Amino acid sequence: MPCAAAWIGRIAFQNRNLFMSDAPKSPRRSTAWFGGSDRAAFLHRSWMKGQGHPDDMFDGRPIIGICNTWSDLTPCNAHFRALAERIKRGVYEAGGFPVEFPVSSLGEPTMRPTTMLFRNLVSMDVEEAIRAHPIDGVVLMVGCDKTTPALMMGAASCDLPTLVLSGGPMLNGKFRGHDIGSGTDVFRFMDALKTGDMLLAEVSEAESGMTRSIGHCMTMGTASSMASMVEAIGMGLPDNATIPAADTRRWRLAQLVGRRIVGMVEEDLTFSKVVDRRSIENAIRVNAALGGSTNAVLHLLALAGRLEIDLTLDDWDRLGRDVPTIVNLKPSGDYLMEDFYYAGGIPGVIRRLGEAGLLHRDAATVNGRTIWENNSEAPIYNEDVIRPFERSLMASGGVVVLRGNIAENGAIMKPSAATPRLSQHRGRAIVFDSIEEYRARIDDPELDIDADSIMVLRNCGPTGYPGMPEVGNMGLPAKLLRQGVKDMVRISDARMSGTAYGTVILHCAPEAAVGGGLALVQEGDIIEVDVANRRLHLDVAPDVLEQRRAAWTPPAPGMTSGYQYMHASHVLQADRGADLDFLVGRRGAAVPREST
Repeated sequence: MPCAAAWIGRIAFQNRNLFMSDAPKSPRRSTAWFGGSDRAAFLHRSWMKGQGHPDDMFDGRPIIGICNTWSDLTPCNAHFRALAERIKRGVYEAGGFPVEFPVSSLGEPTMRPTTMLFRNLVSMDVEEAIRAHPIDGVVLMVGCDKTTPALMMGAASCDLPTLVLSGGPMLNGKFRGHDIGSGTDVFRFMDALKTGDMLLAEVSEAESGMTRSIGHCMTMGTASSMASMVEAIGMGLPDNATIPAADTRRWRLAQLVGRRIVGMVEEDLTFSKVVDRRSIENAIRVNAALGGSTNAVLHLLALAGRLEIDLTLDDWDRLGRDVPTIVNLKPSGDYLMEDFYYAGGIPGVIRRLGEAGLLHRDAATVNGRTIWENNSEAPIYNEDVIRPFERSLMASGGVVVLRGNIAENGAIMKPSAATPRLSQHRGRAIVFDSIEEYRARIDDPELDIDADSIMVLRNCGPTGYPGMPEVGNMGLPAKLLRQGVKDMVRISDARMSGTAYGTVILHCAPEAAVGGGLALVQEGDIIEVDVANRRLHLDVAPDVLEQRRAAWTPPAPGMTSGYQYMHASHVLQADRGADLDFLVGRRGAAVPREST
């Protein structure tokens, strides 16, 4: 194993020599705006010069768009204004012309009803903003959960040279001498509040110690999982996923990103030249090793659709089945992202998987090297955080895909967050037709529920809610928590937070609101879960189910105009990534018609 100095030196040398390229320069896309001496070029240059840019900025050098998701309403991305300045510095150093532009920001802590409702809308914003402007290459500034897939999906449809910079996780939370993790420990504290094991004043104290710095969730939730997918898929520089947001190494990385995107434009290294099926298969396996978020399933399915790569739920099950969960992070394990970075981060995980023959070593990356060239000598400093295979948290990690008459097109479960004894279970259904009904009934002392019951929540899918909120990990009834019950089987057409845990079956497709099998479950029905055989079965006779289907009526739609109406009318089901049907595919970045 190489020493730390050798590894750091190798990466620094590698990055230094990849910013600029000797490849022949292709015509700039931006020349259509700024080249020539006609009236349109005069006007385009004149207005840009009004910001103080000198004449030689329009001499044909690469114009780099910096797509920024900063917002006061997105605390995870609060540091992006300063981070963008570091990117600009790198672009200037490499001979490019940086131009920063905003797109809608998806703030998980503040948006209602769910940021997932707006992921596709923001992807449209990104795609059209890139296409409409004089941009030769683009840096995507991502952090909070849905900003990563939204920006990647929009940029993929344009297919310009693209580089992703994640904002980084926040520092470890602290509470009374212990590390606490965003999301994961919130669920624990709320259960303790229900049972009287914590007082409200104690929860308030923990609340103040949980978010100690800039950055996104420091558990292996969706934000950290998607940042890891960026690196595993080859769209970020090494260590993109794990450097803490407050660490100055994040600022240095941003400057290197600014330099490298100029080189990518020179090489015409577009999104689709970096990401292919091998890249996505690598990302799926890395997600399994991480015990990553189930939301990654939706987002990578949608991204594959934009890139016209055939990817299905079955690929998730097949590719993850032989991958052990080796990263010991909450919610599946003990540590947090800050610890993961110090232990070796994603490079260490890629090395472990590559040595075991579980990666496509020749997959491309944005720095011009293969994934294996970048990571084959990565050190691992803490083998309790990044474990060897023989000490894995779970021998077969990944995402399990279940099918049956409740979810004909599939439902998913994350074994690393589940209770093993519940992986084969029969129980009586307790049915909630909405999240509002669940909240009204769950703590009613008269609710006829026990530890063997199976909680069912429906009408919370892509169409039904709309937007598919993170409500699938329903909290347990207070009366069962007080009895010491820690987990129960829960089934829904919703999502769950990547920070959550439990035996939770999600993304049932088709969803209840469009007539999927989940719509036919009645209170007291027996449901069978058999993870080993990938089975999810409602034990009701077929003729009875047909009678129920004949009597079923779809729920009334929410909005009948505006974006929510468009979303509900065009959204695909969860097994296809919940993208809008008319957004699937690459439309390219052809220069729009001149109107000046």
